[in-house]
This record gives sequence, C-alpha cells and structure tokens, in this order.
Amino acid sequence: MLNQPITLTQYLIEQRRRFPQASGQFNSVILAVALACKALSRKVAYGALAGLLGDTGAADGQGETEQKLDRLANETFLDCLQWGGYVRGLLSEQMADALLPDAPEGTMGDYLLAFDPLDGSSNIDVNLSVGSIFSVLRASEGSQPAGAADFLQPGFRQVAAGYALYGPSTMFVLTVGHGTHGFTLNPELGEFLLTHPDLKVPEEAQEFAINASNSRFWEPPIRRYVEECLAGRNGPRDKDFNMRWIASMVADAHRILMRGGVFMYPRDTKDPSKPGRLRLLYACSPIAMLIEQAGGRASTGEAPILQIVPCEPHQRIGFVFGSKKEVERIERYHRENPEEREHDTPLFNRRGLFRGVM
Repeated sequence: MLNQPITLTQYLIEQRRRFPQASGQFNSVILAVALACKALSRKVAYGALAGLLGDTGAADGQGETEQKLDRLANETFLDCLQWGGYVRGLLSEQMADALLPDAPEGTMGDYLLAFDPLDGSSNIDVNLSVGSIFSVLRASEGSQPAGAADFLQPGFRQVAAGYALYGPSTMFVLTVGHGTHGFTLNPELGEFLLTHPDLKVPEEAQEFAINASNSRFWEPPIRRYVEECLAGRNGPRDKDFNMRWIASMVADAHRILMRGGVFMYPRDTKDPSKPGRLRLLYACSPIAMLIEQAGGRASTGEAPILQIVPCEPHQRIGFVFGSKKEVERIERYHRENPEEREHDTPLFNRRGLFRGVM
C-alpha cells in the first residue's frame, strides 16, 4: 500500500502548498474537468452499444458536421463545469460563443476554461483512440461576466493545460506549470493515479506525424523536412525515420510525450484564406504548454505558439510540435529562402510518388 501512486487530488493538494494564498478554486476546476473525462471514458467505451456512432445530422458551432459523441462530450463538460462558481466562462469547439456558467448567486469564478470536448471524433466509428483537450486561463480582475474577448490571451498566460486520452487505458495528462505529468484511471477506484511523473520529450527523434495526402499543398520548408526524413540513411539526415499519423492530435501528442517525435499540421496552400487547420485556443495552446513543460518545442513552424495573441475565439493556425531539435530544424528551414529548395527528387517531382497522380 505504501507504494500506491498518489491520486490526482493528492497531487493538486501538494501543488497548492506552493501557493498558500490560493483559494482552492483552481483545484476544483481541474477536478471538475477530470470528472468530465471519467464520465466520457465510460461513454466512449460503449461505442455502438450506446448508439453513439455517426453524426447528428446537424452542424456544430463552427458549421461543421456534428458527431453524436461530439455533442455528448460537450454536454458532459458543461454538466460538470457549469455549477460551483469556479469558472467564469466556458469556450468550446462545439459552441459559437463563450458560455456563462450558472454560478450560485454571489459567486464569480476566477478562471476561464477553453476545451475541445472530443478531439479526433472521426475515429470513433472505426474504434480508434480519441481524447479531450483543455486550457485554463485566469479571468480578468473584477466581477464582470466573461465574454469571448476574455479568452484572447497568449498561451504563456495559461495556468494549466491538459488532455485525456481514451485508449486501452484512460490517461489524464496535466501541467500546472511545473512539468508535465500523466495519470492513469484506475476503474476499480474511479481515481486517476500518478503513473508517469515528469514526462520528458527526447530532443531528437526518428518519427514524424503528418497527413501525407496534403503533400501537394505543403510549403517548401515542410516538403524539404519530410523529404529529408524519407530519404533515410542515404539522405542528409543519415538515419531512418518512421511516419505515424492517427488523425487524433491527442493520440499523436501522447505518443510524442512517451517516446519523442514531431507532429506537423502546417499551414498549406489548400485554402489560402486559412492560416492553418487546428484551433489555437483550445487545441494548440494547451498541447504547446504540455509539450514545452516536458522539454519539447511547439511552433507554427515559424514562431512559438505560446507567444501568439489570438485574434478571435475559434482562430485556426498551423501547428508543429515535438522534439526540440526537430522543431528548431523546421523553423530554420522556414527562415531560409524557401525558393532555393524546390527539390527535383523522385518523391516530389511531377512523375514521383506524391505528384505523379495529380
């Protein structure tokens, strides 16, 4: 019994001792998020048995097709976070605007919660891993209600970030600004236990994750990086790489935290009106904080994610994160003249593997 890992609650109590002036609201926010993730873990596990596959036939707050489990996940988070008076505002991928919780009279929360209730929901129908992502920000001083503009804070102002991964086991990965730590759900106890303290991303890697079907739209720096990886031992990197792609950022981020690598969903030319595909506030910023607290690096490919001030609540952006030296290499390629590396190689030329079918 003495070797039993500590629970998430015990971990948060230990962290609170660092800040004796804290009110306790922060712990309540994190534990409410963890409760939502526990509930979702059970619901995800039922899959087709609960009639949760497929879409609802409606659009979400972003005008995209809403999956049944997307809606359920959002409702689960709201049910767990709207009460208590600890959160002043909620912002979700599923909602067009920020939501004011139904707080008890006379209470005003100190925190804002931005979240993607179900990342990778397209994987549900084929029984692959999905997850939830969240970001905790401080609300502005005073007693005014929170609006969408209150969430427009750069990532370095996050006071906590994390995700839950609903895989063979359910994990809750968290940072409160003192390293990145992984907790595994013990279904018998109903508790998250600290099983992966102080996770570290190796500085170098031999794996990368990218959607290769978009290769014809990549900018030259990304094309250069991927091409060099694919060239293996005979190329300029002098080592073989493996390519991984799960189409769930939580699952890809978790693999990188466990064993290194780099994830790329960069800006491309597929839709020039969009600077990227992933949402900054409730996806990129929290993952960036987790990765950097674990010694990795997170970037647009050109600039650090955590320094970017959001323009609007659902802003999309290019995202590259993972092993520090790999991300720095990609940033260096962006700084160099992109026109000088339009390669004419078997992989990417007009008759090659990626371009020959255009």
